[in-house]
Amino acid sequence: MSFCSSVSSSPQSQSIFPKPFRSSKPYSPRISASADVPDFLSANWLESRRKKPFGPRLCFSAEEAVRNQLDALKYNDQPHHDYGVEVMYRFAGFDPFQRSTYFGRFFDLGQFERFRRIFHHSTYRVLLGHQEREILSSLHVNETLYKQRVWVRGTRPEEEEIFQFTMAQRVGGSWDGYWLTESVLHDGDTFSGGVAY
Repeated sequence: MSFCSSVSSSPQSQSIFPKPFRSSKPYSPRISASADVPDFLSANWLESRRKKPFGPRLCFSAEEAVRNQLDALKYNDQPHHDYGVEVMYRFAGFDPFQRSTYFGRFFDLGQFERFRRIFHHSTYRVLLGHQEREILSSLHVNETLYKQRVWVRGTRPEEEEIFQFTMAQRVGGSWDGYWLTESVLHDGDTFSGGVAY
């Protein structure tokens, strides 16, 4: 005899499903705690959670993505030190687990500190807090690749450099449709003297 038939045939067998709970008291959603729950969250926690750090947005075109990065670098230390470099890192389209040609040569840029040091190198530091810039040329290579050359005048005397931004629009994956920075290249031989990064 099987287990199912022995359970159902027994007159005193109990149901395997619990009986619905019935109480004479009305339901009360109050919960009382025996101790005070400590409040570890700041008063503006919810507001700060709603604010996303500035970075790539699906609504940005390639031109807007470049402009927003350059604006962040222009005001690099607002609201805090190297905030503009952080924005650049969020827009960066390289794999942090592989060496990247983001700056032209193969560098390990997986750690933000290494990325930040490159921007403080003599060639790229012109971007930090720059005074003026002008778009020299823009080119849509194809529908997912965009290049823009920008002349930048820095804060120091006679500090002028030209950079080429290459933006690539991702297709598929969690970044589908976003424009991310493939590279920021200096026109000259940037690292001829070497760089400790």
